[in-house]
Amino acid sequence: MAKLYFRYGAMNCGKTTLLLQTQHNYEENGLKAIIVKPSIDTKGNTKIVSRIGLEKEVDLLLKDTDNLYDIVKKKYKDVSCILVDEAQFMKRIQADQCMEIVVKLDIPVMCFGLRTDFLTNGFEGSTRLLEIADSIDEMRTICQCGKKATYNGRFVNGEFTTSGEQVAIDGKDNVTYKPMCAKCYEKAKKLSLIRNK
Repeated sequence: MAKLYFRYGAMNCGKTTLLLQTQHNYEENGLKAIIVKPSIDTKGNTKIVSRIGLEKEVDLLLKDTDNLYDIVKKKYKDVSCILVDEAQFMKRIQADQCMEIVVKLDIPVMCFGLRTDFLTNGFEGSTRLLEIADSIDEMRTICQCGKKATYNGRFVNGEFTTSGEQVAIDGKDNVTYKPMCAKCYEKAKKLSLIRNK
């Protein structure tokens, strides 16, 4: 029986790399797994790009208004698996459509994404996946101090920031992200507030 999977973690924990490895494993066994990416993620344009240099063209760029279930039912129902990169950017209803694919089409859906944004608030897609996924796994990475990172620090021109829109794509407009532990995040936040007084 198919399941809905959600693999989440802080930036740089290997989510996209694992997605690409999973797709490769399906292909090596003569099975088709398609890659879906929300179109709001403009990094790599029509490709998914991992931090270690791997990349792959996506099969479907998902717009906010797209019904993922309808698209898969019409165009991809012969596939063995649906792989969703940057799943945090899906709309809540699209996360529900992932479950619809699992239940009605018996196709497993594996979603990979962030749990929270740079302010530690949940993303719409991630929050819904945490509520409904059959299998939830945390992928781990480390902070620069060596402790487990669970936060995503946003940096603009190399300076830590707690301002801006929820979505700012890594590598665009001098925005970068670093995985951080709670202690280092709070320290950077405090220094940022002092600096901006």
